[in-house]
Amino acid sequence: MTKATPQMQRLAAGLYFIATPIGAARDITLRALDILASADVLAAEDTRTLRHLMEIHGVSLGDRPLVAYHEHNNDAALPRLMRAIAEGKSVAYASEAGTPLISDPGFQLGRAAIADGYPVLSAPGASAVLCALTVSGLPSDRFMFAGFPPAAKGARETFIRELAQVQATVILYESPKRVKQLLDDLVQGLGEGRKSVVCRELTKRFEEISRGTLGELAAAFDGRAVKGEIVVLIDRAPEQAADAATVEQALDQALTHMTMKDAAAAVAQAYGLARRDVYQLALKRAGA
Repeated sequence: MTKATPQMQRLAAGLYFIATPIGAARDITLRALDILASADVLAAEDTRTLRHLMEIHGVSLGDRPLVAYHEHNNDAALPRLMRAIAEGKSVAYASEAGTPLISDPGFQLGRAAIADGYPVLSAPGASAVLCALTVSGLPSDRFMFAGFPPAAKGARETFIRELAQVQATVILYESPKRVKQLLDDLVQGLGEGRKSVVCRELTKRFEEISRGTLGELAAAFDGRAVKGEIVVLIDRAPEQAADAATVEQALDQALTHMTMKDAAAAVAQAYGLARRDVYQLALKRAGA
């Protein structure tokens, strides 16, 4: 067990964001433990999770307040925390796991503190986004975190369409119950040949990294019961998309010896296009 030594010097008034482990408890930083031991007020997305983490590392809560702060109690909790800072107290906020503000309700708290002119500081640490990018093998010079895709089918299709030409590695969070459907939708929207990675339970006992094309991953997860935290990464769009004339020519040639469905799939994969879009083009050309 790691023992934290509280800082002797009192923390200055302000808001302190603390990154917490996404799996392995020892991934907390020493500075984060110092802040947890020294802050006047502690706030957390899940107070039970923070209490447990502090117990593991020997950090005593003592008589300090521990405030639950999440999207469902923002109207009540935010003013309370802001009053504490106004009274000259230090407030430390920890997300349930990972870096605050990344798919986390701390954004409103941070914005309010900045608007009122209070110091806002961060103790950086674990992040599922950066952890997944590091192990993915996909380009890391430019990436885009797009959060959770919409659950509704129509909204999700629009969401994926908007990602089709992003010139960066795209990183998504997804529920384990919907990961197979997401992979199928990504195949339809982005083409089955795009390189992708599915990370499950990062830093935990049953950590699993699955790499391949979208088509291969969709097949690998077919009929599989999936549990745990999921991060999906998708390679950037091809830098030079084929012009319309080139695609039409390739499609016409493919249609001479393939069914419309197979021709659309082959051309979509060859040029990194959405299979649905190429199939609609084939229908138009067939009816011309």
